[in-house]
Formats: sequence, structure tokens, C-alpha cells
Amino acid sequence: MRLNYSRLVSKIARILTGARVNVIRQINHGHVLACWKIGREIVEFEQKGKKRGVYGERLIERLSKDMIQRFGRGFSPANLKMMRLLYQKFPIRQTVSDESKAILSWSHYCELLKIDDPASRSFYKQESVQNNWSVRELKRQINSMLFERLALSKDAKTIAKMARKGHVIEKPEDAIKDPYILEFLNLKEETYYTERQLEQALIDKLKYLLLELGKGFVLVARQKRITVSNRHYYIDLVFYNRLLKCFVLIDLKTGELDHSDIEQMNFYLNYFKGNEKIKGENDPIGLILCARKNSVFAKYVLGGLNNKIFASKYKLALPSEQKLKTTLKLSRDRGGCPIGFGGQSD
Repeated sequence: MRLNYSRLVSKIARILTGARVNVIRQINHGHVLACWKIGREIVEFEQKGKKRGVYGERLIERLSKDMIQRFGRGFSPANLKMMRLLYQKFPIRQTVSDESKAILSWSHYCELLKIDDPASRSFYKQESVQNNWSVRELKRQINSMLFERLALSKDAKTIAKMARKGHVIEKPEDAIKDPYILEFLNLKEETYYTERQLEQALIDKLKYLLLELGKGFVLVARQKRITVSNRHYYIDLVFYNRLLKCFVLIDLKTGELDHSDIEQMNFYLNYFKGNEKIKGENDPIGLILCARKNSVFAKYVLGGLNNKIFASKYKLALPSEQKLKTTLKLSRDRGGCPIGFGGQSD
């Protein structure tokens, strides 16, 4: 009786939770769609008004006063301008209403509308819907320039696909960023940290680390011990990626990438292939997160390996937008070869 009653309570709780989520989705959908329609009315009125000379800031100011008088808050000049911009940037109604996995709120769209580049704006919208990002998570990804970082090593065709579909992970290279931005740790760049301190800081902020790693990552272990010939070795962080169907081993290095780091990771991967990988899984991949990396050196030391090993720099602060744009341009000029930014250059 007690067991059946517990099931009854659980089922009712699920029904109520689902209903509340659905109500929130519908409210968000209705609010955004109303804002889009208001923006359309303003734009169409202004376009007609241009012929009569009645449009512009005076219209927005007047409309704001009248709407606030009738409906209260929410119709400031700034908000009305955002509604107008929503219609201008998303002129097809379906783009603000066809969100199958999540309904973005008006606050989400306010952040998206701050992005000038159409490809970047489309990418962040797709990612917000697919990953159910909160407004805070969306702002963090925009500020950390996720799209630009992913685009560093991509060709024009792949970048265009990212803009349409978001970050699609089909092979190990798709899941890797360079650099990784760890500003959420609140660690000072000019201060020295041990690898153990960096690891602990990452575990303490696991939610944000998973957001930075991207889609499909699940933490399996930290300081994973493996034993070979009665000798113990420890892998800093072990993740599993559900999309790639493989383990992802991460080694943290607070110094510059060295060939010994590659050899060590190669050893770890060989062990996992022989002892941890099961039928149906793909080969594990390795990621070495280092403070500094010479790209020419990395190219030669990583070339020709049977195992998939990647080396990426990490940054403890958000990059300069101008610096990243310059790096992106240089990368494209060099044929799409990722060269990183900040720290040591080639």
C-alpha cells in the first residue's frame, strides 16, 4: 500500500511539474510573439510615415507614453526599440515561434539582438534552444565568444552550417575548442597555480566547466588511478561524451606544452582502449589543457599519432574582442589553421 501510494504521489508531482513548465513555455511564447507583432506594427507605421514625415524617435517617445498610460510598465522607449529590432532581425514569424525543444524568453531575445553579425546571432539562438540555456548561460557564452572560438579552425562552409544548426558534434575535432575560457574560476592570470589547485577549482565549478566543454560531456572521475606493472598513474579528469560515444581524458598543465605530455597522454589512451572501452564505444580521445602552446611545435609533435590527442590553451580571463577578431582574420588568411590567441605565439 505504501509503495503504491508513493508512486501515486510521484505521478501527480510529474503531472503538475510538466503542467507548470508548459504554462511557462506558453507565457514566454506568447510574450515574444506579441513583442514581434508590436515591432512589426511600428516598422510598418514608420515605413508609411516616411512618406508623410511622421516617424523616428518622436514616434517611439509618444508611443511609449501612451502605452505606459494604458498598460503600465514594459513599454519604455528602449523596450519599444528592442521590439522593433526583433521584427527587423527576425522578419519571418516562424523564427521566433518554431522552437521545439525550448521556448526562449524575451530576455533571451534581448541578448541575441545585441549581436550584430547574423551568423553569430543565429548560432547562439540555435544553441540556446538546443541546450535550454538560461539567460545567464547565454550571456556567458556570448561574452566568452564561443562562436568565434569554434570558428577559428573551421572553413567557411562549416561556419555557415554552425550558424544554421548550432554546434554539431560528429567527430572528435568538433568537440574541441582552442582556447578554453575558464574565467568562471575567478583565478588571476598573473598568479601561479599548481595543477592540483587548477583541478580543484574546476571541480568546484563543475556546472560551468561542463558548459564550457560543450554538448554531451559527463564527468566520470577525477584523479583516475590506473595500474600497470604494479605502478600507479593518475589521470586528472575523465569525462564521457554521449554524442561521440567515447571517453575523453583531460590532463592539466600549468606550463608550456611539452613532448612528454603527449607521450603520457598516449599511454593513458592505450590503457583505456585496452581496459575501459567496451563493445560499441569509439576509441577514447585525449585533451591536454595547457597554459602555453607553440602551435608549430604542437603540429609536429601531435602529427602521425594513432590516438586522437588534442592540445588546447586555457585562459583565465575573457579575451579581448578586438584581439580575437584579429586572430580569427589571421587564421582564415592562413587557411583556417588554428593559432590560438594570448600567451605565446608562433
